[in-house]
Amino acid sequence: MTGGTMITLTINGAEHSVDADPGTTLLDVLREKLSMTGAKKGCNQGVCGACTVLLDGKTARACLSLALNCTGREITTIEGISDNGEASVLQQSFVDNGAVQCGFCTSGMIVTSHALLKCNPNPSVEEVQEGLSGNLCRCSGYRKIIDAVRSAAEG
Repeated sequence: MTGGTMITLTINGAEHSVDADPGTTLLDVLREKLSMTGAKKGCNQGVCGACTVLLDGKTARACLSLALNCTGREITTIEGISDNGEASVLQQSFVDNGAVQCGFCTSGMIVTSHALLKCNPNPSVEEVQEGLSGNLCRCSGYRKIIDAVRSAAEG
């Protein structure tokens, strides 16, 4: 795509200049222009949570966020959650608790859980359930995901 507007996005602490048409979503910029494929294109309607990123520390659906509207904001993707290239405590907890099955929802679950734990470092089971209520997993009954978040909070 050419002929759009050059914009600069701050993603995981680094600036990226991209050409984006007015209707280009943040998800399309991340996946197609910057090869950051952690955020997934699921429903493309903001319902499933697979594309969740953080905008200024708050969860947002990248499929519904226009890239042009994200300039001047701090964008954090699943790629930015790791600890210097190593799995974060939360990411390792997902592995250790068997909370990763097909993996399609995992990045959105982890990004959402990361935001939850920043606001509430020791959430109850009910608070984790509520915090993850906008993220869908088609593989599990959510028990292992909830256990992973609680384990990360404890450890």
